[in-house]
Amino acid sequence: MKELSLNILDIAKNSVKAGATLIEIIIEDAGNRRTLTIKDNGCGMDEEFLSVVTDPFTTTRTTRSVGMGLPLLKLAAEQTGGSLGITSSTGADHGTTVTATFFTDHLDCVPLGDYAGTMSTLVQGSPDIDFDFIYRTDSGLKYLSTAEMREILGDVPLDTPDVLLWIEDSLNAPPEEES
Repeated sequence: MKELSLNILDIAKNSVKAGATLIEIIIEDAGNRRTLTIKDNGCGMDEEFLSVVTDPFTTTRTTRSVGMGLPLLKLAAEQTGGSLGITSSTGADHGTTVTATFFTDHLDCVPLGDYAGTMSTLVQGSPDIDFDFIYRTDSGLKYLSTAEMREILGDVPLDTPDVLLWIEDSLNAPPEEES
Protein backbone atom coordinates (compact mmCIF):
# COMPACT_ATOMS: atom_id res chain seq x y z
CA MET A 1 0.00 0.00 0.00
CA LYS A 2 1.24 3.45 -0.83
CA GLU A 3 0.54 5.00 2.55
CA LEU A 4 0.14 3.78 6.11
CA SER A 5 -3.36 5.24 6.46
CA LEU A 6 -4.60 2.64 3.93
CA ASN A 7 -3.15 -0.14 6.10
CA ILE A 8 -4.96 1.39 9.08
CA LEU A 9 -8.22 1.40 7.15
CA ASP A 10 -7.80 -2.23 6.08
CA ILE A 11 -6.93 -3.55 9.54
CA ALA A 12 -9.65 -1.53 11.27
CA LYS A 13 -12.24 -2.85 8.79
CA ASN A 14 -11.05 -6.38 9.68
CA SER A 15 -11.67 -5.48 13.32
CA VAL A 16 -15.20 -4.41 12.41
CA LYS A 17 -15.77 -7.74 10.64
CA ALA A 18 -14.47 -9.51 13.77
CA GLY A 19 -17.31 -7.97 15.77
CA ALA A 20 -15.26 -5.35 17.63
CA THR A 21 -17.18 -2.69 19.52
CA LEU A 22 -14.01 -0.73 20.40
CA ILE A 23 -11.07 -0.13 18.07
CA GLU A 24 -8.05 1.80 19.33
CA ILE A 25 -5.64 3.28 16.79
CA ILE A 26 -2.44 4.70 18.24
CA ILE A 27 0.40 6.25 16.27
CA GLU A 28 3.50 7.32 18.17
CA ASP A 29 6.34 9.21 16.50
CA ALA A 30 9.50 9.55 18.56
CA GLY A 31 12.61 10.66 16.77
CA ASN A 32 13.01 8.43 13.70
CA ARG A 33 10.72 5.71 15.02
CA ARG A 34 6.99 5.38 14.27
CA THR A 35 4.92 2.81 16.11
CA LEU A 36 1.42 1.96 14.94
CA THR A 37 -0.83 -0.02 17.24
CA ILE A 38 -4.34 -1.15 16.35
CA LYS A 39 -6.17 -2.91 19.15
CA ASP A 40 -9.71 -4.28 19.13
CA ASN A 41 -12.08 -6.30 21.30
CA GLY A 42 -13.30 -8.44 18.41
CA CYS A 43 -13.57 -12.23 18.40
CA GLY A 44 -9.80 -12.72 18.15
CA MET A 45 -7.86 -15.43 16.34
CA ASP A 46 -7.00 -18.89 17.56
CA GLU A 47 -3.33 -19.87 17.85
CA GLU A 48 -3.35 -21.88 14.62
CA PHE A 49 -4.71 -19.01 12.51
CA LEU A 50 -2.52 -16.47 14.29
CA SER A 51 0.60 -18.48 13.36
CA VAL A 52 -0.14 -18.09 9.63
CA VAL A 53 -2.01 -14.77 9.50
CA THR A 54 0.85 -12.90 7.78
CA ASP A 55 0.93 -15.45 4.94
CA PRO A 56 -0.75 -13.81 1.93
CA PHE A 57 -2.61 -17.05 1.16
CA THR A 58 -4.29 -17.04 4.56
CA THR A 59 -7.61 -15.25 4.77
CA THR A 60 -11.08 -15.57 6.24
CA ARG A 61 -12.60 -14.17 3.06
CA THR A 62 -14.78 -16.46 1.02
CA THR A 63 -14.64 -14.34 -2.14
CA ARG A 64 -10.92 -14.87 -2.77
CA SER A 65 -8.07 -16.96 -1.42
CA VAL A 66 -5.60 -14.19 -0.58
CA GLY A 67 -5.42 -11.63 2.20
CA MET A 68 -2.79 -8.96 1.68
CA GLY A 69 -3.42 -6.45 4.48
CA LEU A 70 -1.20 -7.85 7.23
CA PRO A 71 1.46 -9.25 4.87
CA LEU A 72 1.82 -5.82 3.22
CA LEU A 73 2.01 -4.07 6.60
CA LYS A 74 4.67 -6.54 7.72
CA LEU A 75 6.65 -5.96 4.51
CA ALA A 76 6.38 -2.18 4.85
CA ALA A 77 7.66 -2.28 8.44
CA GLU A 78 10.47 -4.75 7.75
CA GLN A 79 11.68 -2.80 4.70
CA THR A 80 12.56 0.05 7.07
CA GLY A 81 14.30 -2.22 9.58
CA GLY A 82 11.17 -2.36 11.74
CA SER A 83 8.88 -5.20 12.67
CA LEU A 84 5.31 -6.41 13.00
CA GLY A 85 3.87 -8.13 16.05
CA ILE A 86 0.39 -9.58 16.51
CA THR A 87 -1.24 -10.90 19.65
CA SER A 88 -4.74 -12.29 19.79
CA SER A 89 -7.04 -14.16 22.11
CA THR A 90 -10.38 -15.88 21.67
CA GLY A 91 -10.93 -16.33 25.40
CA ALA A 92 -12.58 -14.11 27.97
CA ASP A 93 -10.31 -11.18 27.07
CA HIS A 94 -10.86 -11.69 23.35
CA GLY A 95 -9.40 -9.30 20.83
CA THR A 96 -6.39 -8.62 18.66
CA THR A 97 -3.49 -6.19 18.84
CA VAL A 98 -1.37 -5.40 15.80
CA THR A 99 1.82 -3.41 16.40
CA ALA A 100 4.08 -2.25 13.58
CA THR A 101 7.32 -0.35 14.02
CA PHE A 102 8.87 1.73 11.26
CA PHE A 103 12.07 3.74 10.99
CA THR A 104 10.96 6.93 9.29
CA ASP A 105 14.44 7.96 8.17
CA HIS A 106 14.72 4.87 5.98
CA LEU A 107 14.35 5.41 2.24
CA ASP A 108 11.60 2.75 2.00
CA CYS A 109 9.39 4.16 4.75
CA VAL A 110 5.89 4.76 3.39
CA PRO A 111 4.27 8.09 4.30
CA LEU A 112 1.58 8.21 6.96
CA GLY A 113 -0.94 9.58 4.46
CA ASP A 114 -4.44 10.89 5.09
CA TYR A 115 -5.15 9.51 8.57
CA ALA A 116 -7.86 12.16 9.11
CA GLY A 117 -9.73 10.97 6.03
CA THR A 118 -9.23 7.38 7.13
CA MET A 119 -10.79 8.07 10.53
CA SER A 120 -13.70 9.90 8.91
CA THR A 121 -14.23 6.95 6.55
CA LEU A 122 -14.15 4.46 9.44
CA VAL A 123 -16.70 6.46 11.45
CA GLN A 124 -18.92 6.92 8.40
CA GLY A 125 -18.88 3.19 7.62
CA SER A 126 -19.32 2.04 11.22
CA PRO A 127 -20.92 4.89 13.19
CA ASP A 128 -22.01 2.66 16.09
CA ILE A 129 -18.50 1.37 16.84
CA ASP A 130 -16.29 3.17 19.34
CA PHE A 131 -13.02 4.40 17.84
CA ASP A 132 -10.22 5.88 19.92
CA PHE A 133 -7.53 7.59 17.86
CA ILE A 134 -4.31 8.91 19.35
CA TYR A 135 -1.46 10.40 17.36
CA ARG A 136 1.46 11.40 19.57
CA THR A 137 4.46 13.25 18.18
CA ASP A 138 7.26 15.35 19.59
CA SER A 139 5.05 18.36 18.68
CA GLY A 140 2.03 17.21 20.67
CA LEU A 141 -1.07 15.05 20.60
CA LYS A 142 -4.09 14.53 18.35
CA TYR A 143 -6.96 12.67 19.95
CA LEU A 144 -10.43 11.53 18.91
CA SER A 145 -12.93 9.42 20.85
CA THR A 146 -16.27 8.60 19.26
CA ALA A 147 -17.66 7.62 22.68
CA GLU A 148 -16.92 11.15 23.92
CA MET A 149 -18.39 12.59 20.73
CA ARG A 150 -21.64 10.65 21.31
CA GLU A 151 -21.88 12.03 24.85
CA ILE A 152 -21.51 15.59 23.59
CA LEU A 153 -23.66 15.27 20.47
CA GLY A 154 -26.53 13.30 22.01
CA ASP A 155 -28.92 12.23 19.25
CA VAL A 156 -26.83 13.57 16.38
CA PRO A 157 -25.55 10.58 14.36
CA LEU A 158 -21.78 10.43 13.91
CA ASP A 159 -22.12 9.70 10.20
CA THR A 160 -23.73 13.03 9.32
CA PRO A 161 -21.70 15.17 6.89
CA ASP A 162 -21.04 17.99 9.37
CA VAL A 163 -19.70 15.59 12.01
CA LEU A 164 -17.50 13.80 9.47
CA LEU A 165 -16.09 17.13 8.29
CA TRP A 166 -15.43 18.12 11.90
CA ILE A 167 -13.51 14.85 12.44
CA GLU A 168 -11.24 15.58 9.49
CA ASP A 169 -10.79 19.25 10.40
CA SER A 170 -9.95 18.48 14.02
CA LEU A 171 -7.41 15.80 13.10
CA ASN A 172 -5.83 18.05 10.46
CA ALA A 173 -5.46 20.91 12.99
CA PRO A 174 -2.12 21.44 14.74
CA PRO A 175 -1.54 19.02 17.63
CA GLU A 176 -2.36 19.96 21.20
CA GLU A 177 0.50 20.19 23.65
CA GLU A 178 0.48 17.39 26.18
CA SER A 179 0.35 18.33 29.83
